[in-house]
Amino acid sequence: MRALLQRVTEASVSLEGDVLSAIGAGLVVLVCTEKGDTNADAEYFAGKIAKMRLFADDDGKTNLSILDTGGEALIISQFTLAAEWRKGNRPGFSAAADPELAERIYEYLCEQLAAEGVPVKTGKFRSHMAVSLVNDGPMTIWMDGGG
Repeated sequence: MRALLQRVTEASVSLEGDVLSAIGAGLVVLVCTEKGDTNADAEYFAGKIAKMRLFADDDGKTNLSILDTGGEALIISQFTLAAEWRKGNRPGFSAAADPELAERIYEYLCEQLAAEGVPVKTGKFRSHMAVSLVNDGPMTIWMDGGG
């Protein structure tokens, strides 16, 4: 599993010009399920995303989690995070999970993050979406591997 977390002041995802979801301050999480990933990987990622201290406290130190701040998460499936780019000039995506598994684990990750107490909004799986965000900091964290 791979995820790219971006701390944002606001974000939205649109499909064919219509806004599907929007959040205020919180995290945009781009998620890729890879071959061999399981629900356990999604649970591990959800726990880490909920508790990772990425937000500033009153002293300006990054001591607060999204749970501490009451922020929201916009979770978007993005299989292109599995890109194999070193050989040739056209990225390959054979490391990405098949769509059925990927969708099941993506939905499970969203459920688990919501169960942690984070308000979750989503894009539309297997759709060409437009994502707009204001990256706060910028603060961007790369996560890969499992628990």
